[in-house]
Amino acid sequence: MTTALVTSKGQITIPKSVRDRLGVDSGDRIEFVESADGVFSVIAATRDVRELKGMIGRPAKPVSVEDMKRAIRRGAGRGK
Repeated sequence: MTTALVTSKGQITIPKSVRDRLGVDSGDRIEFVESADGVFSVIAATRDVRELKGMIGRPAKPVSVEDMKRAIRRGAGRGK
């Protein structure tokens, strides 16, 4: 088990072995995701945008530019 100390300012130094496994370096972001009460997962939030490819499927029917413009006009009329 790898451990780290919390400083008086609430900061920690992530051990090198953990940084290597997460693939993070100085300036990268990480997320703390609570999976159960008091149990957190540390997730690297710095990813290459190309990793997103294929996450959202193609629409069943292609959407034309005119359809998009109509949808924008309808949305603009609603106001905030």
